[in-house]
Amino acid sequence: MKKLFVSMLVAGTALAMSSCNSAKEEAPLSTLNGEWNIVEIKGTPVKVTTDQEAPFIGFDTKSGRMFGYSGCNRMMASFDINTQPGKLELGAVGSTRMACPDLTLEQNILAALGEVKEFKKDKDERIALCDASDKTVLVLEKVPPFAVDALQGKWAITQVSGEAVPSGMENQPFIEFDIKAGRIHGNAGCNVMNGEFKTDANDPAVITFPGVITTMMACPDMEIEGKILNAVNNVQSFAKVAGGVGFYNGEGQLVLVIEKL
Repeated sequence: MKKLFVSMLVAGTALAMSSCNSAKEEAPLSTLNGEWNIVEIKGTPVKVTTDQEAPFIGFDTKSGRMFGYSGCNRMMASFDINTQPGKLELGAVGSTRMACPDLTLEQNILAALGEVKEFKKDKDERIALCDASDKTVLVLEKVPPFAVDALQGKWAITQVSGEAVPSGMENQPFIEFDIKAGRIHGNAGCNVMNGEFKTDANDPAVITFPGVITTMMACPDMEIEGKILNAVNNVQSFAKVAGGVGFYNGEGQLVLVIEKL
């Protein structure tokens, strides 16, 4: 998930994939699994520079869960995992409630998702999400996996559950990864935390922190610590975000952001 500045550039001519007829044959639902950058909306390419998070969509084809980012807010929905190959119809798309100066991109993405009825893969391994008339409404490109080895070292915890972690705390929250040992060490804001992390060889985006333990000190304000420990216990996946790494829960919600120290 790249953090990029998003601008919509109207194309003079339609891209090669203007309809699902130009894509390959219908593919099994498992083809969608993972995270995808949204690179085209109804024939208009999404052009990006480095500043703000680019729109993306993710599919968990085992649980029937869709998640992603639509240009301002995080989004989530469900879909039928027993559907026929090439068919995809999302349930009502929910989202967070952030306000942004320009919601045009987000509105276009959400409107397009409401029209999706099927999908196909093209010769470049991109995915076309198409409407009932077989017209492409969204084009997706696979997000390159963010390797767990990149987590090695010490990171400041800068955001938890959508809130910035205050600077200047007596015990500034951090987390440190020892990739070789499969261990983490850090401070949640008051207490020291230690534990292990687990990954999935079949899905490089998966990470969990089972059995994290902490010391038992009492501090005047334990609110930030409580939120951090709750977030750590609910982490299911991770990806690169602007300036650092984001961790997501099972519903695809961003619960923790860390930045390299």
